[in-house]
Amino acid sequence: MSRSTVESEPGSEPQPPAGDDHAFFGQPRGLLTLSGLEVWERFSFLGMQAILVLYFADTIAHGGMGMSPGTAASVSAAYGTLVYLVSVAGGWLADRMLGSYRAVLWGGILIACGHYSMAVPTATMTWVGLGLISAGTGLLKPNVATMVGKLYRTEDERRDAGFALYYMSINIGAFAGPLVTAWLGDHRGWHWGFSAAAVGMTFGLIQYVAGRRHLAGRKHAAEFALAPETMRRTVLLIVLGVLAAAVLAALLTVAGYLTMDRFVDLLTLISVIAPAVYFAVMFRSPRVTDPERGHLRPYIVLFLASTVFNFILFQAYSTMMLLAASNAESRILGYDFPAGWYASALGAFEVALAPVVAALWVRMGRNQPHASNKIAIGVVLGGLSFLLIVLPTSGHSSDDYLMSAWWIVGSYLLLGLGDILLETSGMSATTKLAPVAFSSQTMSLWFLSLALANGIQAQTVKLYDDVSKPAYFGVNGAIAVAAGLAVMALAPWLRRTMHPVH
Repeated sequence: MSRSTVESEPGSEPQPPAGDDHAFFGQPRGLLTLSGLEVWERFSFLGMQAILVLYFADTIAHGGMGMSPGTAASVSAAYGTLVYLVSVAGGWLADRMLGSYRAVLWGGILIACGHYSMAVPTATMTWVGLGLISAGTGLLKPNVATMVGKLYRTEDERRDAGFALYYMSINIGAFAGPLVTAWLGDHRGWHWGFSAAAVGMTFGLIQYVAGRRHLAGRKHAAEFALAPETMRRTVLLIVLGVLAAAVLAALLTVAGYLTMDRFVDLLTLISVIAPAVYFAVMFRSPRVTDPERGHLRPYIVLFLASTVFNFILFQAYSTMMLLAASNAESRILGYDFPAGWYASALGAFEVALAPVVAALWVRMGRNQPHASNKIAIGVVLGGLSFLLIVLPTSGHSSDDYLMSAWWIVGSYLLLGLGDILLETSGMSATTKLAPVAFSSQTMSLWFLSLALANGIQAQTVKLYDDVSKPAYFGVNGAIAVAAGLAVMALAPWLRRTMHPVH
């Protein structure tokens, strides 16, 4: 039974129309609206990210930023760290001030403004745009996933299949985005690619507002809103805090203390501290019940598994993209293509495989693997995707070789299947295990695992210029496989402590 079938109480938030419950491939109609938003958000975000590291590493004469490959990958990872760190604030703002619907709306507006800023061909506007996109994504990402969870009751067996369809839909954007932005970046200039990302996000906002009546949880007020006086004081403190941080950062930059390397290191440090503090706050909160606290313990294992997998996944847009640009053929089946199109292979595999996985879970019903085992298999597949790259990069006396495009494609196939298993099960488990008082913020905690993955990546990718490619991909891949096997070994304890969540 979906939440959309529940009758509205007088004075309660508006509910979707009664006929919505099975209107989208047997799922609630609101899933189509939220999936449509994410199609365009992923089109813009991953379309931009597919060319961002190439833009950073390109020469200034060719319209790039002139960074070394290792530095370009590190800065790109630091940007990803910032995006997901801000998601903590996004979840809190939704729970306490804006509500999920308005948080997603304002997040999308900031993202669109950020992409339009990056379309302006100056370095300053690039950094301004990345800042706006970071803030907007932090508002949008944790809250749109929470809104998907609100379409279902906890015991609804369609939930995992719904998240799989949601993930398939958003990967249509992940597939299409790099095709457009990489072609424009290669043929017209990098900022033309950023312009396409801006237009895509605008389309996403239009369809989100148009389909809002089909959404559950679209309150005008926050679910756990602050008292009016506290609200005013909090808004003032947020505005003053942001202004003070901006002024301090500008002064430190001018004085030469805040360099790019130090900023990257600072973000990595914050990405380690933030989840530890956040778990501590939730464990100690009087609003969290004992059963909810018991569910948080196994969630720590899922959090760490997500960190390991996404450490591999995000390098599909950094080190793997650099490897494809320098050491992989740019011709397949007789057609030439820009290196950024490799990123579309990841989206294509997820689009193709997500409905197969969703159908499998529906067919298996209560006999499907436990969420922890799905996540563990995803982590192992992520590690294998890197181990596969060891084969074509080994045995070369210099770095001027070209591997077949199919090696990169095969790696992305393993990575895409792993991503479907881990992210859909992880997000679904998060919405089930979340303490009621921290619903949006617990989804933010899941995204903090992505911040931690990017924070670690921002440091390790610095080695990309200094060690051999077989060693780099081999060691990282082996660590991921070992982590996945460790989660499998903990399966009995995870099933017991996550009960009744399956």
